[in-house]
Amino acid sequence: MLKRVFVAPDPGRTRLRFAARAVLGIALAVAVCGLAGHSLTGAVTGGLAALLALFTVTDATVRGQAVTTALLPAVGLPVFTAAAELHDHPVARDLTFLAVVGAGVYARRWGPRGHSLGVFAFMTFFVAQFLHATTDQLPEVYAAVLLSVLAAAVVRFGLWCYERRLPPPAVPAPPGGTGLARVTTRQAVQATAGAGFALLVGQLVSGQRWYWAVGATWWIFVNTTSRGETLVRGFRRLLGTVIGIALGLLVALPVHGDPTVTAVLAASCVFGIFYTAAVSYTWMMLWVTLLAGLLYGLLGVLDPGLLALRLAETGVGALGAALAVILVLPVTTHSVTDAWIQRALRCVHACTAETARRLEGAADADPAPRVAELEQLLARVRLSVAPLVHPLNPMLGRKRRARHVLALLDDCAREIRGLVAVAADPEASHDARLAAACYRVQAAVEALTDGGDVSVRADGPAATEPALAHLHGLERALSELARPLRTPPGSPLAGA
Repeated sequence: MLKRVFVAPDPGRTRLRFAARAVLGIALAVAVCGLAGHSLTGAVTGGLAALLALFTVTDATVRGQAVTTALLPAVGLPVFTAAAELHDHPVARDLTFLAVVGAGVYARRWGPRGHSLGVFAFMTFFVAQFLHATTDQLPEVYAAVLLSVLAAAVVRFGLWCYERRLPPPAVPAPPGGTGLARVTTRQAVQATAGAGFALLVGQLVSGQRWYWAVGATWWIFVNTTSRGETLVRGFRRLLGTVIGIALGLLVALPVHGDPTVTAVLAASCVFGIFYTAAVSYTWMMLWVTLLAGLLYGLLGVLDPGLLALRLAETGVGALGAALAVILVLPVTTHSVTDAWIQRALRCVHACTAETARRLEGAADADPAPRVAELEQLLARVRLSVAPLVHPLNPMLGRKRRARHVLALLDDCAREIRGLVAVAADPEASHDARLAAACYRVQAAVEALTDGGDVSVRADGPAATEPALAHLHGLERALSELARPLRTPPGSPLAGA
């Protein structure tokens, strides 16, 4: 876990800039709320709104990010209003909360924007429970959210919009389907069921902090698709919470809510959340838990019993998520992993075809976007296979096979990157051997994705010409992939 965070590559220092900008944006939002004369409740609400605006908006283009950011209050404020209005009506409040959970997860079918708006809607209802918000606080909360989202937007799109200098990231489209065949629909049902369990049991554990259990269930479902992914994420959330609570006892309790020290430590936690989110969910949850402890210290209610209660509620939420993905419309690791590997292989096919056109001299041929898409698809494959390669997975044969598939897919990506780099050279030329190798690669991919026989000639003499060497390496990797992808039932595509 330590290696994953401190040795993980950070090309272009993107994660570092992402985290530093978040600290600046949230600090500005809290400062603006303070200058506007808002109470501690308003400042906390504003800071959390800015955090969400900077963290959850992930559209591919800067313009898309700006539009989504502008839409956040339009979604969040009505939800906050409903939560405040229903504060004294627990049954209606709970049913509304579950409806927000289901709608928030279902919104992921519309891609990054739907995901961002769904998260913001859920979190505004959650924050209303966190602050025990009532209708008399609504004017201040409205102003705090609007000012904070505006402050976050000024920092993100004005002062420090580093994305303008970067190529738009390739965002794989969510899995398709209709009705219950659509993964997002099944997940919406699962999340609602899991949240319902967490809400009921969480209220038995604590009548005041029950919403922690619902929050744990919600966040375990974020960025997961299959049953295995959700179970692994639940384990990592629980582990991060345990470590965060231990740090809270050592760090947050001795602070006693001191405003200056709390502000410095909270800024450090924000940096940690944003810097580690992309590489370790456990580390991110560690920082989230410590930040929650600091906020409760600032509100004057932090004690060891509260931290123990948070752990218990997190356990309830993790159990709710686990039961939901196992018992309610399960989405197996088999089906999800198979779909992402198929898409990755088709992307290899497209990369090869586009590169062949480039080598033939086609002026409009540009394989670079395909390479970026392949990297994103392989990231999704790794996420899907994570349950199979997890250290606690007792099925050693399946774990070895999964790791072998990942290694071969990484080989494919490496050879594709090398091939594209060679093709980008203006002096690169095309000959009959390159054409034949490209056709063999495309035929191998078609066989792997269509279920036909894979006949790749990968045993020829070593090539010395760079483009041909990369194509031969790609052939060998595809040839070796045929066996683990076709071997039931112990392959990585078998259900988990």
